[in-house]
Amino acid sequence: MTLHEEGYRLDDLDRCIIYALMQDGRATATSIAENANVSGATVRNRIEKLEDRGIITSYRAHIDFEAAGGKLRNLYLCNVPVPEREALAHEARAIPGVINVRSLMTGRRNLHVLAVGESTRDLQRVSRSLSKLGIEIEDEDLLEDELFNPYEPFNPDDSPRAPALNDFIDLTGNARILSVSVSSDAPVAGMSLEEANQTGVLDEDTLIIAIERGDEEIMPHGYTLVQADDIVTLLSRHRTDARAYEPFQAPPQNEASS
Repeated sequence: MTLHEEGYRLDDLDRCIIYALMQDGRATATSIAENANVSGATVRNRIEKLEDRGIITSYRAHIDFEAAGGKLRNLYLCNVPVPEREALAHEARAIPGVINVRSLMTGRRNLHVLAVGESTRDLQRVSRSLSKLGIEIEDEDLLEDELFNPYEPFNPDDSPRAPALNDFIDLTGNARILSVSVSSDAPVAGMSLEEANQTGVLDEDTLIIAIERGDEEIMPHGYTLVQADDIVTLLSRHRTDARAYEPFQAPPQNEASS
């Protein structure tokens, strides 16, 4: 169960409500109540509690800007000093055209800024505004697509939806799907995915999308441990498959003995 910082513990109904609203922010209390086998009034009261306790913070529309007039969406991958990350995130959000700012805990590219513009001139203006704030833009690219899922552990059904491989392909551009068996002395063996990313064993051009362990298929999360003999399905943007396989195979003999 989830324990909120003020001591509120989510129950099955809370999770069912959150899951439904993540699927469709316009879902009515009546429709949620039908699936949860409770009254609409119960769902409305529970939603108010979740809002009052800051668990449900807002409801947002996801806009297809291309359909809304051919707007360009640009993603800026930025570096900021960790002590200034929160303040700079708020300043970046105030730039006209910026619609989303994400701050990451550690590492490079620890601030992601998404902006919308009618032309490349608008996007260049956003770039200049970020630079004036002291935000270093390491990379940027036009965003083609963005897909969302509700949080599967809150799914009241027994058959969670597994994301299709095409979902990831849309998001990662020229990526290839690869499969590899993890060697017992591979660099990633015994690591959680979060640890592997933080230490650089897995880089930003490698995305693990599934792990097969015996008869079990695991949908990976940050806390998922990679074990020897796992069969890992990944998306790679590396130019060669050999580079993508490096974290999952034993290092060359000369490196292992050095």
